[in-house]
Amino acid sequence: MLGCGALGSVAAEILARAGVGTLTLIDRDTVEWSNLQRQALYTEADAEAGRAKADAACEHLKTINSSITYHAHAVDVTAENIAELLRDADFVVDGSDNFGIRFLLNDYSLERSLPWVHGGCLGATGQVALFSGMGQPCFRCLVPAPPDAASVETCETAGVVGAATHSIASLEAMEAIRHLTMPEKPAAPPPVLSLDFWNHRVRQIKIPRSRCPACSDGHRDFLYGDLAAAADRSAVLCGRNAVQVQGENRNKLDLVHMAERWQTLGAVDQNAFFVRLHLPDQYSVTLFRDGRAIITGTEDLSAARSLYARYVGG
Repeated sequence: MLGCGALGSVAAEILARAGVGTLTLIDRDTVEWSNLQRQALYTEADAEAGRAKADAACEHLKTINSSITYHAHAVDVTAENIAELLRDADFVVDGSDNFGIRFLLNDYSLERSLPWVHGGCLGATGQVALFSGMGQPCFRCLVPAPPDAASVETCETAGVVGAATHSIASLEAMEAIRHLTMPEKPAAPPPVLSLDFWNHRVRQIKIPRSRCPACSDGHRDFLYGDLAAAADRSAVLCGRNAVQVQGENRNKLDLVHMAERWQTLGAVDQNAFFVRLHLPDQYSVTLFRDGRAIITGTEDLSAARSLYARYVGG
């Protein structure tokens, strides 16, 4: 599960109940109160504690089906770690919330011939598309390049209906179950399924064949090329009043040592996945082992980077 939010948490529960052998849950974020409207695995206690989504999801899934194996990774997926994270995967479910990760996953899928299902939902509309990893069509045939951020609505600006996300996640889980139980290659690539739940409209969209840089020409721009790692991957988190900042040091940090450093600065929470500093001025800094931090209390990128430098360093 690449992302354990609205789509990933629901799809993960369906697959756990179906009895897949191993579920690996990957998510960079923590549980917030605003998530509970649509992210079915989590509880108010998870939001109150600000738990890592991957950790909380695994704990709840174990109470649903303890007979399968779970792995939790509270990390940001990058070109540097995607091969390690997905090394043993037979199938990937897209529960991500940004185009960058999807383009990266598409490149890795083609490199390894790894099948995956894309899902997206905004407002009361959504889409699902299966990609075999064997060539055309691929995700880049559907979306040739990352869209301009200003041209794309987000859950913060457009909202999202919980019933719609559950439906899209169920369709993604169905594609996973179908592939894992009947892995024979279909006679023709399945079309993209586009749904408007508010107006009861369902469309099937065939991806046109074209000269795709990824699956036709073999370019892996997001895995190995110039787009593999942006120097600045700071980003405002949708609907959170928070900013994610990626530090320069991507080695595993000593969170115990960091917690000790922070003891005189404010209240400190710590678990196996992150350490969090609560500052007196309504800010908080949640630092993960990979050097990534979520700065809560601002949507100003410059202010977030400044707080990161002040309390984490770098």
